[in-house]
Amino acid sequence: GLGNDFVVIDQRQTPVALDTALVRAIGNRRWGVGFDQLAEIRAGADTDLEITFWNADGTIAGACGNATRCIASLVLASGTAETVTMRTANGVLAGRTRPDGVVEVDMGAVHLDWQAIPLAHAADTASLPLEGAPGAVNVGNPHAVFFVEDAEAVDLKTLGPRWEHDAFFPEKTNVEFCQVIDAQTIRMRVWERGTGVTEACGSGACAAVVAAARKGLTGRSARVILDGGPLEITWTQDNHILMAGPTASVFEGVLSPDFVADHAG
Repeated sequence: GLGNDFVVIDQRQTPVALDTALVRAIGNRRWGVGFDQLAEIRAGADTDLEITFWNADGTIAGACGNATRCIASLVLASGTAETVTMRTANGVLAGRTRPDGVVEVDMGAVHLDWQAIPLAHAADTASLPLEGAPGAVNVGNPHAVFFVEDAEAVDLKTLGPRWEHDAFFPEKTNVEFCQVIDAQTIRMRVWERGTGVTEACGSGACAAVVAAARKGLTGRSARVILDGGPLEITWTQDNHILMAGPTASVFEGVLSPDFVADHAG
């Protein structure tokens, strides 16, 4: 998904007992497969799928927009259905293929209350009392969105972990640095919680548009240009986020039994 790469483990046929150690091993780009996030999918009781997301450090991720879009694309590519429903920690999300062939996912409701982010204490989430006055948004996972004059000049590897681990964010946070090009366009770079610098972040792009709209910098719809490419984001009047953009399937494979046995915790 725009250079944001995922391993998708299909648990519907041959279940694998994933744990922190095994996820970290799969995520190792030298000794395993490598990924920004891992997603495991199961058949849902009342939805088409149930999805659990993992970060590369072996922690659970509440949401992953680009991975959700990639999973929807994989399912819809079979042509047996026009829509797919997916239960995640952020509720039930729906994916569809638009008439132009682009996959769009409804990422669910946006949360803006300080306790829902969550923050360490009450604050105006449109403009936090921190250096740079970032906006705080929860789109199934927490985001701190900073607006800067030049996104390319930001030292992500220094500022990303600084804000991810700031005490103001008790569950840590994803960190976005955004440059508003015009009322319909945002240039964004991202540091993902539990992973680091990535080419793209779907939930981060969603958070960026919400934060920008709340500050009056853009409208409720914008094109977000990430290192890996653009996403189309719309914050609807009923407080949902629609995200659309390209996906690519790279390969399918099977983890060897020895690898799983050697690396499971």
